[in-house]
Amino acid sequence: MSEERARELLAKSDEDIDFSDIPELDEAFFKNAKLVKRQPNTEAISIRVDTDTLEWFRTTAENHPEIRGYQTLINDVLRTYVTHQTSNSDPKQSLT
Repeated sequence: MSEERARELLAKSDEDIDFSDIPELDEAFFKNAKLVKRQPNTEAISIRVDTDTLEWFRTTAENHPEIRGYQTLINDVLRTYVTHQTSNSDPKQSLT
């Protein structure tokens, strides 16, 4: 979702949202509904990060509603880096 679209949605009041095409969730729905639990493949860790670096991630996440928090942003940046590095054909060059 773009930053502009996220701002548009946040600016809407509940009264401005058209719910006419959304069916009501009645008792029958909830009687047959199944709870789906996501199996996270993340691990809680503790690392030391430079104060200014951490502040940048926190501020960036706060200013972008489409980002689900600074820790998620850090993980996404690390994931992008790992994906890029592991696509390198020479393993000896992976840390450059």
